[in-house]
Amino acid sequence: MAQAAVGDTVHLHYTGKLKDGTEFGTSRGQDPLQFKIGENTIIPKLETSVVGMAIGDTATVEIAAADGYGPRQPEAIETVDRSALPGEVELVVGNQLQAQTQDGHTLIVTIIAVDEATVTLDGNHPLAGEDLTFEIELVEIAAAG
Repeated sequence: MAQAAVGDTVHLHYTGKLKDGTEFGTSRGQDPLQFKIGENTIIPKLETSVVGMAIGDTATVEIAAADGYGPRQPEAIETVDRSALPGEVELVVGNQLQAQTQDGHTLIVTIIAVDEATVTLDGNHPLAGEDLTFEIELVEIAAAG
């Protein structure tokens, strides 16, 4: 039976959970996650855990915060004047916005506080600082060619 190897494109179903068991994402009921092993497009430990799996194999992969989305960075939280944001932006706690960094990169920020004069934005990934557990099932291997 074929086993997933570096260079293969694989399709896997996953369910991601926080340490307390809260589910934060799943591909069940949707198209499976697809990626090429070795291109580093997903969390490295999750990617390497697929190597050697065969179609139908399942695994539970635990990823410490430092190996996932990293620790929360206090410097990624910034309070700005409401006037610095476009008027059409809905300023609701939990909403996500796209921002441009000074070097032209796009950054997703989450509104974490709003008052009459200011808005506090969090540039941390929503899963930063969290230990993660992924339950995965390999559903397809497209061998490197």
